[in-house]
Amino acid sequence: MICLRRLSNLSRRPPLSARPRCLPSSPSRRYTVQHADRHPNPRRTKSFRALAAALASSCAAFTLGALYPPNAATLLAPRIAPPPPDPDHPAAKAYVAELEDTLQALPILKALRAAPDADTWYETRPYVNVPEERAANSMTAGALRGPGRLALPPLLRVKRDESECVVVTHFGRGLCGHDGIVHGGLIATVLDETLGRLSIMNFPEKVAVTATLTVDYKAPTRADQFVVVRARLVELKGRKAYVEGSVEDVHGTVLATAKALFIQPKYAKLLDTTAIRKALGEPPAVAAATVTGGDLAPVPADPAIETKTKK
Repeated sequence: MICLRRLSNLSRRPPLSARPRCLPSSPSRRYTVQHADRHPNPRRTKSFRALAAALASSCAAFTLGALYPPNAATLLAPRIAPPPPDPDHPAAKAYVAELEDTLQALPILKALRAAPDADTWYETRPYVNVPEERAANSMTAGALRGPGRLALPPLLRVKRDESECVVVTHFGRGLCGHDGIVHGGLIATVLDETLGRLSIMNFPEKVAVTATLTVDYKAPTRADQFVVVRARLVELKGRKAYVEGSVEDVHGTVLATAKALFIQPKYAKLLDTTAIRKALGEPPAVAAATVTGGDLAPVPADPAIETKTKK
């Protein structure tokens, strides 16, 4: 009987799926939800701050890069420069005069003039005394001259025995291949002129022609800067002169090196080399008054510079 009653009671109970579920509320769960609403997740806050800091840094870097672009950026995306000005314009003459003042104040030039052996060197400025009718058909004395190109005649410091020379000159923005970078052909031309002059001054007839010229480019040469060209006589053998040289910036970074062979023609004695010697800049007379730092070169015959010098 007892077993039958228990079975009847069990049959009256509703199934488990129909029973209402009364789960006790979890205080910790309620507290967690309320806490999350009032206080944001620390990890999300840190991520947002890091993102904001990265955006601010990127904006600041972009602004500074646009105002003061690094060297690598100017190589990849150079700024377009204005064309060379008219040489007869007053602003162009003032620019040339300012460049001349900067040249004379270069630390490397002051160091050369103040060196212990300065009296064994002399200074000269090639192309200063070239007649206008000759300069019109000369690449280095005429076509390449002017503001934005080779604005100044090069200043040479030459050993009196003609075994070595140092040239300081300025490359303008009008001499570029890739925008902002001086054309490699122009660098080869300047090396040819410098090494050629040193060779010519060592030949008795003061004339020579280029037989070979090998140039190794070490780094891009930026436009609108002063450069230093060095040349040295390696060997003088009969009618052959072996010379070598380099192009550097004013800080001593080597931009290009070169080796060359110059030969004096067999018919050199038949030529009148007076104009060549004047164009290349003859050494001053030994009897001239000595000046501290060796004989200084004359100021270029540019009207703007000449007027400023007289003042």
